[in-house]
Amino acid sequence: MPLHRRLLAEALGTMLLLAAVVGSGIMGVALSNGNDGIALLANAAATAGMLYVLIETLGPISGAHFNPAVTLAMRLRGEMSSAHAAAYIVVQVLAAIAGVLLAHAMFEQALLQPGTRVRSGGAQWLSEGVATCGLLLTILLGVRHRPKAIPALVAAYIFAAYWFTASTSFANPAVTMARSLTQTFAGIRPDDVAGFVFAQFAGMLLAIGIATLLLGRSEPASARG
Repeated sequence: MPLHRRLLAEALGTMLLLAAVVGSGIMGVALSNGNDGIALLANAAATAGMLYVLIETLGPISGAHFNPAVTLAMRLRGEMSSAHAAAYIVVQVLAAIAGVLLAHAMFEQALLQPGTRVRSGGAQWLSEGVATCGLLLTILLGVRHRPKAIPALVAAYIFAAYWFTASTSFANPAVTMARSLTQTFAGIRPDDVAGFVFAQFAGMLLAIGIATLLLGRSEPASARG
């Protein structure tokens, strides 16, 4: 698949994912009468549903990464070149920001609103490490054993991780940076972004190590021809 088509798929998918995350958070709060549990349920369900659709429809084009941690993991495992990985990551970050702006526009909110929700501390960082490690393992093991089930596996994992992690499972550096631009239910304080991103990349590296132990080293795409 030509690179420009892959990048367009990554941009479209990442933008719609963030629009779903932020938009469903706004709608969930508006309709839940102050019940955070219901708002979180709506947020998790909408995100998981959107992920399933996006991976099913865009996965055959770009691989449906929508996540710099996934892209970097694929680069480290020899599945893509450094230049292509860098292009993916740039597009993911820009598209994630565009998705937040789109959600704000749909709900007639200020387009740029630096986050105020505090998400800091050891429990939050541990949660992000666990969430990202689990997501990468779901992908790496799923690709090997159940490739056709990847959309459902990823959607189910993210839905569950919204509830079993204290951070509500960002598990994505581009998502984290973009969500620092919203003061809605899905937001995060800009000051807390670095801790989340560090934990996410640590979780990614741990997942690669575990996957290597379980599956053995992957053969680079260039070697497979």
